Amino acid sequence: MNAVHIPVALDRCIDLLTPAIEFSLMNNPQTIVIDATLGLGGHTRALLAKFPTIGVIGIDRDEHAIALAKVNVAPFGDRLTIVHTTYDQITEILEDQGISEVAGILFDLGVSSMQLDEAERGFAYSQDAPLDMRMDQSQELTAQIVLDTYERGALIRILRLYGEEKFAPRIVDNIIAARQAGTLHSTKALAKLVKDSIPAPARRTGGNPAKRTFQALRIEVNQELAVLERAIPAALAAIAIKGRVVVMAYQSLEDKIVKADFTAITTSTTPRGLPVELPDSAAKYALVMRGSEGAAEEEIEANPRAGSMRLRAIERLAA
Repeated sequence: MNAVHIPVALDRCIDLLTPAIEFSLMNNPQTIVIDATLGLGGHTRALLAKFPTIGVIGIDRDEHAIALAKVNVAPFGDRLTIVHTTYDQITEILEDQGISEVAGILFDLGVSSMQLDEAERGFAYSQDAPLDMRMDQSQELTAQIVLDTYERGALIRILRLYGEEKFAPRIVDNIIAARQAGTLHSTKALAKLVKDSIPAPARRTGGNPAKRTFQALRIEVNQELAVLERAIPAALAAIAIKGRVVVMAYQSLEDKIVKADFTAITTSTTPRGLPVELPDSAAKYALVMRGSEGAAEEEIEANPRAGSMRLRAIERLAA
């Protein structure tokens, strides 16, 4: 695997974090930033290069990615602390490090380009591989186990909830028949099963019909939405005043969680219609930009996977 990788929205993410880092550096040369999805270390490398005194805590559940990130960020020595875990462990990580707050936190959500490109990981429906889909290869649960052991109702719920798949019952019935026949053991077999389960007119729009099922299984295997639901509040609590949280999401289910949390925490609790803000009711966080941003057109042309990215950022105003 080539360790060279250009992250999505690299310059924009650095620009969004810069005011928070610069504010922190005025009082603390050893300012800390968290890269909650370290990956191959592209965002972290850029941050360490731009700010020569800061440190970064890099979190990732993928040990292969961590190994490659160590190579990519090697020139910056011990300014990077890597933790192999899920990013909902921010509070525990900071407690272990003896750190009370950080200047910024960056999330680059979803499956990485590296994971998609490694056929044997089973994330891609376009390549034949075992039904794995684990971001953390040390965990036990795989997509194969989900398909082999989950009851019909649970599988339908997963495909509907995480894949927004309206043909979930038909697909699941065929999954159960295939597992009873012992014929469902590869990504290619699953992709064909999904295609055969969906009526021909519905297959002609929306790209590969297997996309939704693969997404749903991946989310279930890695508990991505549950982890994200715990992570965003932890991140908001961990940033200092003037600190920022920047999040890139690539599918609507992730973005809805981020949007809802950001909206709730930036809304005043003063009842509507009152002419003045009630004491202690003003929002302690503010959105950095209204709504969300997408990737630049030239970036999407170079990397089509950036096309679905939605970027949001929030800043802490008060303790």
